[in-house]
Amino acid sequence: MPPAVPGPGQAPDSGQATGSDPGRLRPLLPSPLEPLDDERFARHGVQLLLKRDDLIHPDLPGNKWRKLAPNLTAAAGRTVLTFGGAYSNHLRATAAAGRLLGFPTIGVVRGDELAHRPLNPSLAQCAADGMRLYFVDRGAYRAKAVPAGLDTTGMYVVPEGGSNTAAVHGCRALGRELHGLADTVAVAIGTGGTPAGLAAGLTAGQRAIGFPVLRGGFLTGDVAALQQAAFGARTGDWRLDDRFHFGGYARTAPELEAFAAGFEELHHIPVERIYVAKMLYGLTRLAADGAFPPGTRVAAVITGRPATAPG
Repeated sequence: MPPAVPGPGQAPDSGQATGSDPGRLRPLLPSPLEPLDDERFARHGVQLLLKRDDLIHPDLPGNKWRKLAPNLTAAAGRTVLTFGGAYSNHLRATAAAGRLLGFPTIGVVRGDELAHRPLNPSLAQCAADGMRLYFVDRGAYRAKAVPAGLDTTGMYVVPEGGSNTAAVHGCRALGRELHGLADTVAVAIGTGGTPAGLAAGLTAGQRAIGFPVLRGGFLTGDVAALQQAAFGARTGDWRLDDRFHFGGYARTAPELEAFAAGFEELHHIPVERIYVAKMLYGLTRLAADGAFPPGTRVAAVITGRPATAPG
């Protein structure tokens, strides 16, 4: 399948970039931790805190920075090839990093039918940032097969969502930034790399709760496997709560939309719908159910900002 037309300034498929150190982008680290006055938590004696990873960098916000930065360091300016769906935040962040740091990027996109349609805003931004897009059928995508005819010699391959051993180590810093500042830390989950690192970075007495945005209940095994690969064993005090995916990835419901809109109106903070809204909704339900003892400090990790389309 031929690639979509690359955006302006597309670099060649191999070779060294002139400045591939992600630290040059001046990330805001550690990210801010903001207390939030929310009666739904306060009435149960629970303090809600927002860990504003969405403010780390305007083009690589949240867990995308934490997972990509160590991978980009390892890539050392080589072409980065990665995978994602039609509205993938990971693809957008990778393409933006390539534009900002001057290395080539290639995105393998789920859905070969998309090759014959106009690019949606998310993929159009990837192309504008110089990413070459290859569209593959869903069977090939599940197998993470490289498109026929694409020579990957010398390329650095990053898995879907950026979740690999390097990413897990990158997300460990998130837990370390919260030492002594929270009792429970919550995060939404897509591919498992963020909670795997987060939980490993927490200290004794702290625990992590993950809220999968995909249905199926398989992510507990994925998180454990990522920790096994990164640290040699399951690490930290963590669990996942599978009740708040609202039907699966990019699925929503009027109840979730009303909750997110109300949270925005109350706190004047934009709520990303695919991941963050589900995590915040789940925390609110847990607080109402008495899951947190009075005096608990709960930090909710805000991993991204709203996009113009699902991501």
